[in-house]
Amino acid sequence: MVSIAVLGYGTVGSGVVEVIEKNREVIDRRAGKKIRVKYILDLRDFPGDPYEDRIVHDINVILQDPEVSVICETMGGNEPAFTYSMQALRAGKSVCTSNKELVANHGAELIRTARENSCNYLFEASVGGGIPIIRPLNVALTAERIELISGILNGTTNYILTRMAEDGSDFASSLREAQEKGYAERNPEADVEGYDACRKIAILASLMTGKTVRYEEIYTEGITKLTHEDFLYAKKLGQYIKLLASVREVDGNYYAMVAPFMIGEKNPLHSVNDVFNAIFIRGNTLGDSMYYGRGAGKLPTASAVVSDVIDCAKHGRTHILCLWEEEKLPLCSIDGASRKFFVRASQGCEEEAKELFGEIELTDAGVAGEFGFVTPLITEKEFAEKSAALSGFISRIRMEEA
Repeated sequence: MVSIAVLGYGTVGSGVVEVIEKNREVIDRRAGKKIRVKYILDLRDFPGDPYEDRIVHDINVILQDPEVSVICETMGGNEPAFTYSMQALRAGKSVCTSNKELVANHGAELIRTARENSCNYLFEASVGGGIPIIRPLNVALTAERIELISGILNGTTNYILTRMAEDGSDFASSLREAQEKGYAERNPEADVEGYDACRKIAILASLMTGKTVRYEEIYTEGITKLTHEDFLYAKKLGQYIKLLASVREVDGNYYAMVAPFMIGEKNPLHSVNDVFNAIFIRGNTLGDSMYYGRGAGKLPTASAVVSDVIDCAKHGRTHILCLWEEEKLPLCSIDGASRKFFVRASQGCEEEAKELFGEIELTDAGVAGEFGFVTPLITEKEFAEKSAALSGFISRIRMEEA
């Protein structure tokens, strides 16, 4: 039998216990041995809870119990999650986590510590919730040189953008609806400003390259400046507005960013709506593949954590290879990245726009006092310079080809 402990009895932690109990028969069969929750660590007591007898308040009870071989860290945040995870790994206990913040900050160090102590640090649930993506990158796609990872990695922002597109609502009312439905936190900053997606693409970029990509170095832009008018133009152009997190390799150089993009129907991410997430991967010999599902939520995320527990149970004290070194990968400035841009500008500066950007086709979406246009392919730096010189410039949205 494999005895496990769950650190943090919140949404995901309680979900882990529920999944293990609900799917006990299939989990035991697939693991090849019984998996049982022995301890649940939390500061609180849970009188009346079916598992209240397993609640402990001292991490040392878990660390000093030789029967516990796998720990599920579902606390969130950096501390005390980092300290507890390191203590567990140094004691030879594998750790499975949903904690994207911790993985983004210390993933390589925790993997190395697991390797040194013949155990595992697994984090399938840290990026796509219930979407399998870490394991495919580490196992199924190991023969590939990955050229591009691009994804819709945040369900809150995707829900808001879907509502703005389909209902014609503005950002504030769409956010309020998301909060009422429980899809957005009371303080939604991490989601709507793109920080959550940034940490997730940093993890995927690190696995793609085998080196550490720091999320602080990734250009990040949220969705708070998008307006109802932007969606009118997108509809006119046959485009869809999505918050994309991406990392791309071009001639040995790596570019990463999080920002709203207009994408067309040739891009498979265009049809990913509401709280669903998807991750698009392009390999040099495989070509394109996409992974789709619920990117968050109690049971989908818990299911991913438990899948890692099963992997740990099957491998015992054998370390599962994960190529993610502590050496930092320098990212290229997005200034040199080339793409098309959609621009909104005030009426009366059409000729000025043509002089600055060359051949452009004007778009009328029925918005009073302005027009839109799509630029030719241009670098970020060139666009910044030319848009600054356009007297009637209102706003821009990047465009992504398929």
